[in-house]
Amino acid sequence: MNKIPVPPLKEVLRLDGMSKLFEQPTHTVNALKNVHCTIYEGEMVAIMGTSGSGKSTLLNMISAIDEPSSGTLYLFSENANDMYKEPNASKFRKEQIGFVFQDFHLLKDLNVEDNIAIPLILNDVPSKEIAIRVEQVMKQLGIYEWRKHRPQQLSGGQKQRVAIARAIIHKPPILLADEPTGALDVNTTNDILKLLTDLQKQGQTVILVTHDPYVATFAGRVLFFHDGQIVDSYQNEQSLADLDIILERFKTISRGDA
Repeated sequence: MNKIPVPPLKEVLRLDGMSKLFEQPTHTVNALKNVHCTIYEGEMVAIMGTSGSGKSTLLNMISAIDEPSSGTLYLFSENANDMYKEPNASKFRKEQIGFVFQDFHLLKDLNVEDNIAIPLILNDVPSKEIAIRVEQVMKQLGIYEWRKHRPQQLSGGQKQRVAIARAIIHKPPILLADEPTGALDVNTTNDILKLLTDLQKQGQTVILVTHDPYVATFAGRVLFFHDGQIVDSYQNEQSLADLDIILERFKTISRGDA
C-alpha cells in the first residue's frame, strides 16, 4: 500500500542566531545569547524559565517592541528584520501579532464588545464588518451575554476571555500569551487553557510564556530558557508523565545544572 504523503510543516516564525545586549554604565547584560528556534503553524509552544532568563526579551524581539543586537527573524520563511523600524514595527504588531497578558489590559471605560473591537478599529475595518466579527468571536468564546458589561463587572476568567477575543479578532498568525493564567484560580485556569488549546486545534499558532509546569503540559512543545539561552526542550506526549518530566527539567535548569 502506498503511503499518503504528509505535508511539510509550515514555518511561521524562525529566530536565527538572535542576541540582545543591554549596555549599562559599568557592564553589559547579555539578555539573549545566540537563540535559534522555529515555530510552526498551528502549534502551541510553551516558553519556560525563571525570572531574568530572557523570556520577556524574547517576546519583545518576536513582537518588534525591541530590536535585537544581532541575528535574524524570519516570518513565513522570509527575512523580517525590517519590521524593527517604525512605522513597520507598529504595522507588524497590528497585523501579525495578538497579545494576551496576565493582567488582561482591558480599557475600563469601554464595554466588552468595544474592547474587543479595538484592533479592527486600528486597522480601519468598516464599522459594519467590525460589528459582525465582534459578534462572531464573542459567541465563539462564550462571552456574548456580557457584551455590554465593563471590565469591573467581570470575573478574572471572563476578563481573560475578553482579552483573548481582542487578541484574535484580527486573525493574527501568531498569538503571544504572556502568563495568561497567572492571575486565575485553578478551575478558571483550566477553562482558559482549554480555550487556548481549542484555538490551536483550529490552526492558531500560540506562543505561551509560563513558569507553571502544569500550564506547559497543554503545549505541544516546551522550550526551557536559562541565562538568555534555550538550554533544553521537551515534546509533550499528552500523558500523565509530562508534568513530572517538565517539573524535573525546570528544577534542574533553575538550579543552573543544565
